[in-house]
Amino acid sequence: MPAPSPGDAEHGGSAGANPAVQRRRIGIFDAVRGLSVISMVLFHLCYDLRFLAGADLAWFAPPLQDVWRASISWTFLFVAGCMCPLSRGNLRRGLGYGAVAVAIYLATAVAAVDVPISFGIIYCMSACTLVAWALERLRCMPTGPVLAGALFVCFVLLLGLPSGTVGIGPLSLALPRSLYEVPGLAWLGVPGPGFSSGDYYPLVPFVLMYLTGASMGSWLRERGYPGWSWDAQVPILNFVGRHALLVYVVHQPVLLLLTGVA
Repeated sequence: MPAPSPGDAEHGGSAGANPAVQRRRIGIFDAVRGLSVISMVLFHLCYDLRFLAGADLAWFAPPLQDVWRASISWTFLFVAGCMCPLSRGNLRRGLGYGAVAVAIYLATAVAAVDVPISFGIIYCMSACTLVAWALERLRCMPTGPVLAGALFVCFVLLLGLPSGTVGIGPLSLALPRSLYEVPGLAWLGVPGPGFSSGDYYPLVPFVLMYLTGASMGSWLRERGYPGWSWDAQVPILNFVGRHALLVYVVHQPVLLLLTGVA
């Protein structure tokens, strides 16, 4: 399930501005991220109760389960993308997420409570952040609502890539099965034979959602964020949003203890 977007981005402020202004955070990002973190914890609680503890939660099933999951992960990636142009440390952040992703894989493999997490949302955050860093270095970061809209459409069209299709509904096309017999491409979005993961967010298509946010973030950075976005404050949500990575790392072990699984 989803993880946080950057927590230590420099939120606004122009060169030479007062340091206090430079350190000011854009409140709407923390509030939205905090709401998504709380939603994620509740989602995982329901998952643990039904699939690990055996509780009777028949309502926790598709399509509700899929819509709930998407509402969390898509929001995380969009907000992370919006914040990306505000940060001066995307290379460091991307590598840091990568280290956390490796640690999570090792921990879930050793614990063996459920399927180990390979190429999960933290990996996705790492890969997307590094892609955005590279695009910034090359000065070809997408910018503006038009490109954001085009990226989002491409994201939707490629959502079925890991399961072997592209397109939407009756307009979907099945990809050659031979493509999914090639090992070593799960990180990209083409899982090979025998691949499994308790949480799977490959680079494609999810980098497109991240870049949708980055495109809007770059555009807003150039024009200035509206005052209400700076002032948005719901104390509990903003607090959780500022500590999203910590909550992500510790919440599942706590839930497993509370539900009696661990």
